[in-house]
Amino acid sequence: MNVNIMIVGSRGDVQPYLALGQKLREYGHTIQIATHGTFRRLVQDAGLRFFNIGGDPHELMSYMVRNPGLIPGFESLRNGDIGRKQKMVGEILKGCFQSCFEPNIQDGGALFAADAIISNPATFAHIHCAEVLGIPLLLSFTMPWCATTAFPHPLVNVKQTTENQRNLINYYSYWFVDVLTWQGTHDQQILNEETRTSVSQHSIGDVVGFYFLDLAQDYEPPQALVDFISAGEVPIYIGFGSIVLDNPQEITQAVLTAVAMSRVRAIILPGWGGLDKTMIESAGPNVLAVENVPHDWLFQRVSAVCHHGGAGTTAIGLKCGKPTIIVPFFGDQPWWAAQIASCGAGPPPVFPKNLTPNSLATAIQMAISPETRQAAVFMGEMINQESGAANGVESFHRHMPLLNMRCDLDPKRVAVWYYPKYNLRLSAFAAQVLADHGDLKFKRLKLHRPREYDTYESASDPVTGVISPSLRLVGDVGRGLAKLPTFRPDKGVKKIIEASTFGSQAIIQGVTEDLYITPKLYGSQVRTMGHVSGVGSGIAQGSKALVCGVYDGITDLVKEPVKGVKNSGLAGGVLGVAIGASNCVVKPFAGAMAAVSLPLQGTVKSLRAMGHKNVDVLRRATKTREGLVAFQNSSLEDRAFIIGAFHENRKAAKRGKKKAP
Repeated sequence: MNVNIMIVGSRGDVQPYLALGQKLREYGHTIQIATHGTFRRLVQDAGLRFFNIGGDPHELMSYMVRNPGLIPGFESLRNGDIGRKQKMVGEILKGCFQSCFEPNIQDGGALFAADAIISNPATFAHIHCAEVLGIPLLLSFTMPWCATTAFPHPLVNVKQTTENQRNLINYYSYWFVDVLTWQGTHDQQILNEETRTSVSQHSIGDVVGFYFLDLAQDYEPPQALVDFISAGEVPIYIGFGSIVLDNPQEITQAVLTAVAMSRVRAIILPGWGGLDKTMIESAGPNVLAVENVPHDWLFQRVSAVCHHGGAGTTAIGLKCGKPTIIVPFFGDQPWWAAQIASCGAGPPPVFPKNLTPNSLATAIQMAISPETRQAAVFMGEMINQESGAANGVESFHRHMPLLNMRCDLDPKRVAVWYYPKYNLRLSAFAAQVLADHGDLKFKRLKLHRPREYDTYESASDPVTGVISPSLRLVGDVGRGLAKLPTFRPDKGVKKIIEASTFGSQAIIQGVTEDLYITPKLYGSQVRTMGHVSGVGSGIAQGSKALVCGVYDGITDLVKEPVKGVKNSGLAGGVLGVAIGASNCVVKPFAGAMAAVSLPLQGTVKSLRAMGHKNVDVLRRATKTREGLVAFQNSSLEDRAFIIGAFHENRKAAKRGKKKAP
């Protein structure tokens, strides 16, 4: 199948998924890495397809250093950083969506249409792309992202006093991060706005181990580096990777002084926008500045490592069994530093604001102590027993709806078409064979949607159904009004019109949902609303809701008193009469509202789906092309097998059942 791996972040975020992509490719999958243009060469050198989603990781890292928390600082609010980052997020959202189906212009127009998505949460586009395209999604990250009581979200710094308080705060810290991250992206208009609410997450996560990309095997080190390593005591490594420092000279001086105080030799990597290379090169014979050395090669040849605490750098350092000093700047880096310190494989974190020659020298001495070395070696032994990439592939396959993704005529191939006439899922190759044989026409085929996601969250009580869309309407109109005095007032007018139209529909839908669940307040049962995907289903479900509402309201006049007598005797019967009388009013009224709101909901969905017609055109063209290529490379026996299987299934369909392949 075609697997699109979407990654936003630094090199440390991208590189592990190259290892996963290479392992997936061994199983016959076609892998595309959709990430920033900066990493094109890295991805292509790994033998994988590349798609540029836009965004500048250098600028992103600089912003994160200036705003290490979830809430940006006042300076970023004042100087326009927030607006620029929202614009970048919009570019990334659009790029991720396009990577799932558009030809790669920068790669000679290579065709690719995703059958499945793997994404880190930082793309924000993951569930929206999967929902629009009807393909399965696997979220994957290099840090904890599923709610747990064991520890708080790595991006949250919270303190607790009691065990119960700790468990509660830890668990809800994950919800808190979701809410805050949404506040910064909710006004992006790139994707279907029906996907605003978060998907309910169940305990289906896997911890598979670290993904390691083998770069050391083909690396040829410069002679200067080889000579330095062999010239004396084993050096330590210092480097802050992708971090962009605001005060590089000051931190460089602190690092060099700490190295001299500790009487160790050091290999220092200046990084993207970090340490001052000129100062390092003039520091003397015990210090060497290096560029672009694979960590898996270098870390085997040093005594300890000091870095920013990115997940990838932390993992390879521990895999090599090296004591680790972390100078955390933002994000999950403090969390990794705390975990390493708690295991004894390194000193407590040295935060940038506390980074002095004395503090770093103390950390270096602790890192090279026998106790710390022993703990680091022990962790390295455990990590080396894992097969992270292989476990990741197993997890990917386990969470895919494979039975619904297989071609009914040839289960070895992924189904990309659906043939309604015979209820068949067909691969690109099977469809091309049958079309060439005259057994079907492509215009009769629909794109197969193996996994449907419904991200709409219905009202859970009789209040929020109206309040939530009302507040959203006020907020959207306010943002539209704020754009009127700008250079593009037309955007403000458009925002106000869209908010008024869709917001009114959402309020009507909210009123309906509130009425629908009102009987739950006094213990009465209610029906589940049917799924609406367009105008037709909206009218059908609305009509059904009206009929069922009237029917349930009338029959509850008898059912509820009888149920009350059975459960609680005479008193229960009296209560049942009251419940039945209430339902006789509420349920028909709710049904009448549904007869209006559900067709409106279907109309809105159909209008929004019209915006994705071009998407389906591109996907159909790509899948047709894939089938043609497979057809040209196939044997007569392969084609005959497909034709024979089709005719057997057609005969079985006429008898009323599909024949198993």
